[in-house]
Amino acid sequence: MDDTDQKLVNLLKNNGRESTTALARKLGLSRSTVQDRIARLEDRGIIAGYTIRFNEDYQNRLITAHVLIQLNPKNADQILARLRKIPLIKAVYAVSGIYDMIALVKAETTEEIDSTLDEIGRMDGINKTTSSIVLSTKFEI
Repeated sequence: MDDTDQKLVNLLKNNGRESTTALARKLGLSRSTVQDRIARLEDRGIIAGYTIRFNEDYQNRLITAHVLIQLNPKNADQILARLRKIPLIKAVYAVSGIYDMIALVKAETTEEIDSTLDEIGRMDGINKTTSSIVLSTKFEI
């Protein structure tokens, strides 16, 4: 990826819906050149898709919980498949230590968090969970 591609990717990260005409104007390129560059970035697997970004006020209203999960390794694949189906779970990390996974849960209410924690805790093969609610984010990169 050259400098122009990097600038294009940064512009798309800021606004994935920006027209190729506007992108071309900002980059000092023709619209067809920008279209070609985007197609090349997609073909190379650098751009895998386009998504939405939530409004910062909405993001800040969400309650975040980190759920440490200790499980029976024999059930790991089934548990991971079930966790993937829970809409409020935004990420699951495999970790070292006495816990095996950490699930990142984001919800609008404590009731939704509580219900999700209950759902996780009832899964066969989960031995123990410990949850922490995030009180504030000091910084995030």
